[in-house]
Amino acid sequence: MIKRKQQQVSQPSDESGFTIIESLVALLVVAILLTAIAPVIVLATATRVQSRRVELATQAAKTFIDGIRTGAITAPSTVITLAASTSDAPRRVSDVAAIPAVAAVAATGSTPAIPATPLIPAITGKPEDYLISNSSTEMPPPTVATTLYCFKSGNISNPGCSSITDNLFYIQAVQIKVTGSQVNDGYRLGIRVYRADADFPLTASTVDTKNTQTPFTGGLGSRKAPLVEMTTDIGNSTTTFQALCQRLGTATNQTCQ
Repeated sequence: MIKRKQQQVSQPSDESGFTIIESLVALLVVAILLTAIAPVIVLATATRVQSRRVELATQAAKTFIDGIRTGAITAPSTVITLAASTSDAPRRVSDVAAIPAVAAVAATGSTPAIPATPLIPAITGKPEDYLISNSSTEMPPPTVATTLYCFKSGNISNPGCSSITDNLFYIQAVQIKVTGSQVNDGYRLGIRVYRADADFPLTASTVDTKNTQTPFTGGLGSRKAPLVEMTTDIGNSTTTFQALCQRLGTATNQTCQ
């Protein structure tokens, strides 16, 4: 009886483990799968980081605008001067076709008379007046940090950044005014927001080419390109419609009134 139990114990078990070859094949399959999905993981991570960076830059720009409007932040000293929009020289962001003159039509029977309408000349669009141009006569990209505002820990300092130790963003800003504007006429504020780890000199959009960073990226993103470019109007309680009209342009070639 004892001998029979010993024989049963000494018999080999049918529950054997994986062989070395099977383990190697399994590791190979896992490695192939990881290699296949690795680019997707990197792309998703980079896009998430870049999207968050653009979102924070937009918030920094809005904080800057609020600070300018309340007077908590000193207005930029750089001023771009444009020609005022008048009936003789109207400004528009795009071209406007001319409207031909129509001769008067006399009344006939029950049909009323149609008065004559004069020719309305075409308007040549000037997008450079409405976009932030990177030309040397308008708003060239920054070459040093000392002319920029610093955004860090939710606060914006006046121009004079000298270190990127704890800065999140650089902010470049200008005042866009029209010839002959007065103190209370207001101005259009042009803003660019850059990463604080950017390498100078920086880049910017042109009239024909947009060069801002996008929330979608497969890498680290461009450090030199601005995260945000925008303009907004800065006025006060005494800013007149005429001043706003001359600065932003007219819908047709009519006098601002």
